[in-house]
Amino acid sequence: MNVIGTRPDGWWKHRQRAMSTLVEQLERWAAAHGDEVTVVFEQPPSPPIHSSVIEVAHAPEAAANSADDEIVRLVRADNQPQDIRVVTSDGTLIQRVRDAGASTYPADNFRNLIDPRRVGPG
Repeated sequence: MNVIGTRPDGWWKHRQRAMSTLVEQLERWAAAHGDEVTVVFEQPPSPPIHSSVIEVAHAPEAAANSADDEIVRLVRADNQPQDIRVVTSDGTLIQRVRDAGASTYPADNFRNLIDPRRVGPG
C-alpha cells in the first residue's frame, strides 16, 4: 500500500481495484525487466488476486505493520538478502530491511517507473 499511497488518486475508495491495478502494473514491469517481484499486502485480497508473473503475498494476520513484518521476514529468510530491493518510503521499514541485508528504493520513484504520470493535456 506504500506504493499505491504515493498518489492521492482516490485509491482508498476502491482499495481492491487499487491492489489489482498495482499487480497488473507490476506484472508488466517485471515482464519487461526480467526481475522477480513480490508484492506484500496486509491481508489477502478479496477476491483473491492471482498472477503467473509475480508473487502476490500477504501477512499471516492483518494488523498494523503486518505487511512490514512479513517483508522483513521474507528478507531474513532469503539466502541472498543483498540481492533484494524493497520498495518503500517508510523510514522504520527502510531501517529494518537494511539491517536484514536488503536495499531500498523510494515508493514514489518506483510508482513513476511502473505508472508514469501524464505530462501535458490528455
